[in-house]
Amino acid sequence: MEAQDLPTLHDLEQLSEVVRGHDLGRDLYLRWSRGPGFDADSVSRDALTGVELPGLSANPLRVESWWGSRSLRLWVARRLHDYRHLRDRQPGADVRAWLLAGTEVARGPDNEPLVACDRPLAWVAEEALREAHRLVTEQKSDWGSLDRQA
Repeated sequence: MEAQDLPTLHDLEQLSEVVRGHDLGRDLYLRWSRGPGFDADSVSRDALTGVELPGLSANPLRVESWWGSRSLRLWVARRLHDYRHLRDRQPGADVRAWLLAGTEVARGPDNEPLVACDRPLAWVAEEALREAHRLVTEQKSDWGSLDRQA
């Protein structure tokens, strides 16, 4: 499927439904980049050393057992919120969040999954990112993104 043909998930409920329908996110990942077409010809690199990594850096959506019966919407909101800074840290324009089914091939320098993209699934709309920010903010905690430079 070409990037322009990917559907767009407009809110957290749509993203939650995809995760629910995919064995609670098993083998689902969020990636922040220009999209699957761009990533087909690129590699992830360790930001500190420049070392080429054996897969694409991505964020797992699989719901962990310790999450229990808590809100799936909150789970996906947190996953979006945790790494939203990546959009602003990559050179060039048009960096967006997108969902993929993938196979983990290694772990990166921050212990993040490095994946091979088996199938791009959908773009994540800006509205879903704003909704994720609102939902995380409503938790009244000191939680921020995982941005080291913030």
